Amino acid sequence: MPRTLLPVSIVALSILASAAMAQDRAGLGGGTDVLKGRPYSPYADRAFPTQVWFGDTHVHTGLSADAGGAGTTIMPRDAYRFARGEQVLSNSGQPVKLSRPYDFFMITDHSDAVGAISDIIKGTPNVLADPSGRQYHEDFNAGGDVAAEAMWRMIGEFAQGTLSPELNYQPGNPAFDRVWDDTMAAAEEYNDPGIFTTFIAFEWTSLEMGNNLHRNVIFRDGIERAGQVVPYTTTPPQGSNNPRDLWNWMKAYEDLTGGDVTAIPHNGNLSNGMMFPLVDNFADGEPALDPRYAELRHEFERIYEVTQPKGDGEAHPALSPDDEFADFETWDWGNLDLSEAKTAEMMHGEYVRQGLARGMKLEQELGFNPFKIGLVGATDIHTGLSSIEEDNFFGKYATYEPNEHRADHVADKNDDLGISYKSWQYNAAGVTAVWADSNSRGAIFDAMERREVYATTGPRLRVRLFGGWEFEPEMAFRRDLATLGYGLGVPMGGDIRPAPEGADGPGFLVYAMRDPMGANLDRVQIVKGWVDAEGESHEKVYDVAWSDNREQGADGKLPPVGDTVDLSIPSWTNTIGSAELGTVWQDPDFDPSLSAFYYARVIEIPTPRWTAYDAVKFGIDFPEEVPLKTTERAYTSPIWYTPKG
Repeated sequence: MPRTLLPVSIVALSILASAAMAQDRAGLGGGTDVLKGRPYSPYADRAFPTQVWFGDTHVHTGLSADAGGAGTTIMPRDAYRFARGEQVLSNSGQPVKLSRPYDFFMITDHSDAVGAISDIIKGTPNVLADPSGRQYHEDFNAGGDVAAEAMWRMIGEFAQGTLSPELNYQPGNPAFDRVWDDTMAAAEEYNDPGIFTTFIAFEWTSLEMGNNLHRNVIFRDGIERAGQVVPYTTTPPQGSNNPRDLWNWMKAYEDLTGGDVTAIPHNGNLSNGMMFPLVDNFADGEPALDPRYAELRHEFERIYEVTQPKGDGEAHPALSPDDEFADFETWDWGNLDLSEAKTAEMMHGEYVRQGLARGMKLEQELGFNPFKIGLVGATDIHTGLSSIEEDNFFGKYATYEPNEHRADHVADKNDDLGISYKSWQYNAAGVTAVWADSNSRGAIFDAMERREVYATTGPRLRVRLFGGWEFEPEMAFRRDLATLGYGLGVPMGGDIRPAPEGADGPGFLVYAMRDPMGANLDRVQIVKGWVDAEGESHEKVYDVAWSDNREQGADGKLPPVGDTVDLSIPSWTNTIGSAELGTVWQDPDFDPSLSAFYYARVIEIPTPRWTAYDAVKFGIDFPEEVPLKTTERAYTSPIWYTPKG
């Protein structure tokens, strides 16, 4: 049976959390060779990150057309003040504050139409001279449902390439350039290394006929380098919808400035199969992908936003029917603007597990793995308020800030196709966790590029994952597991060296600690994917550590952890589950000739969903279709194994 660490007290938990989870104290047990020659002080000469930092990599303010048009008045400086812990007034005039400040933060307003929404709302002469602009001016100033419907109309026109050019400001437009300069200046003003780190960033919003191919573009650099360029857009002739053109722009930026930039794709579940493709969707005749595509994507897209309010993108129950936790905040009805309904075949190019497997297969053909991605979470919030705790969720859009009717809106629909979704289906997620040497731009960016990151759906869990060939079972009980993990293996995001002769299988040292303010842990799982000799992909989910002395059934499944949620409050108790879980797990189905990936998934005990808090606050009796409970979770970046030769 896998080893499970005993629960610790809240006092001990907070001490451990503040000491970066895995104190590097020398102890008894295996792995003593890696400790030989080290100073007596276990903290001296450490050459690995000992702290995890939490932040949001995807936030929109009133500068984004689909945010400002829907009523968002929070601007970048307001958003930074909120994220660093200050109380502000929301877009609807409600006081709001985070339970804890973020460590780092990125505002990613859309690059297309920078500055336009402010002019549309004000009604500048150039806007009112355009018939479409005058209508948008009237609708957005009407507020409420009229403004919300106008926002969706604008998204649809932009997605289909029919938005009036007079409203789609591009680089060179004085308003565009002025607003971008001020956005950079705000990031510089609020960057406070060691306390609150900000990044210059934007969202490249590719919508290929409504299919979501969005990327957040993050600069490692300050304004002295980032200020030498303007954001890349999706509108010709300056911009393009094709990701290849974005990567070429990023390479040109690095060549020009000596700087560093990365891109984070998101919402493959709204791409209708285009996020993790096997063919070039932008080429005539859909030819196979070429090595240059694989090389550029491998270089410039190191991480992927796996969870956010528009659905969770780790797995889908139809693709992973044996995974009891696969159906989590699932969005699977169409593309972003609902112009095309979803088909079963599309989903193979949308979810992380299938993308990771496709990447290994393409590596064998092209020489690079284009989908070798670490996993992060973000809010994609369009209120400027990154408040995604279940009891503090201020909605995806300003329209959905707390009010008694916010959960029952039809958020978007296509009557011709018979598809729609409601606002209760937005998910209060997520957060990016980064193992880095310091809370600074360089350290956090470098950790993202080496994929030593993980995603959570909101809680600030501490999670470590290492892979190697020399881990022994008793190492899971030691408090210096980071020393052993780095000394004997590789961390999340890394590659295990080829199998030694006679090796039974790689081992994985995994450890998770609950959020000190959150719920206990149900279990830790290892998700494995591999490609067989015929090129077919497979997956398996292993329960490797769990709470409450449960026993696996004959089918290998664990019984449910239980449920302590009281929806009348709403709240829960930590009388089930464990505060920390860990183990050393060895792959029992290892084949040294086959490529494989492994990542950890940590599942919390059930807790109230944001809709449960609304039900109590506003006295709402929701229909059965509205979930009132959730199982928050974390996903680590994978560790890869590639055979010799």
